[in-house]
Amino acid sequence: MCGNCDSKVISRRGLMAGAGTLLAASALAIRLSHAAEEKPAPNAIAPSEALDRLKQGNARYRAGEFNERDYFAGRDARASAQYPIVAVLACADSRVPPEIVFDQGPGEVFVVRDAGNVVSNYGLASLEFAVAVLNVRLIFVLGHSSCGAVAAALQSVRERKKLPGHLPELVEEIQPAVIAAHGKHASDLLAATINENVRLGMRELKSRSDIIGKAVSSGKVGIQGGVYELATGDVNLI
Repeated sequence: MCGNCDSKVISRRGLMAGAGTLLAASALAIRLSHAAEEKPAPNAIAPSEALDRLKQGNARYRAGEFNERDYFAGRDARASAQYPIVAVLACADSRVPPEIVFDQGPGEVFVVRDAGNVVSNYGLASLEFAVAVLNVRLIFVLGHSSCGAVAAALQSVRERKKLPGHLPELVEEIQPAVIAAHGKHASDLLAATINENVRLGMRELKSRSDIIGKAVSSGKVGIQGGVYELATGDVNLI
């Protein structure tokens, strides 16, 4: 065989080998890309695990042993996506910041706040967004001791006194909890109403939203409630 023929054969073999290497590399890149796409999100955890994290965080908060965090770290990554482990419906009271109460960092808690932790229409839509888009696995309804909104609802029922502005709308949302607490003949009616108001919120989230109701029924999302004690920092689960 002539030298030119040998060089052509070698060139053809080299070309085939190079093409094979390129195809293999491309296939590997595609597999790695799919693997990256299929990697579970950071908040793809069981509802029970999300609750455990909140309990552990509250224990650290009570003990004054906060996790040390660099709040600047990860800011660039959070600019493009968020993966909260829980959505919290909390009272707007300035003494009850959920992220601090549960010792969680930026991007870990999706918070909706209304006076009396009532389930307003916009708040409900926000929690639906948390479930349907952000894939939170737990919704936590957080009331607190000595809640002024609940106390106002109690006073309104007792004295049949009409409050100014939009406050009557807020009080009306809490009144079913007042009635439920009265029915239990509790010695501390305010504390009992605060507890019943948390239970009311938990029920309304499931009954008023098909998105949340179906997610809870399927086991994908859990709902938990609790009352934060202002004096001790403890969150008592309901």
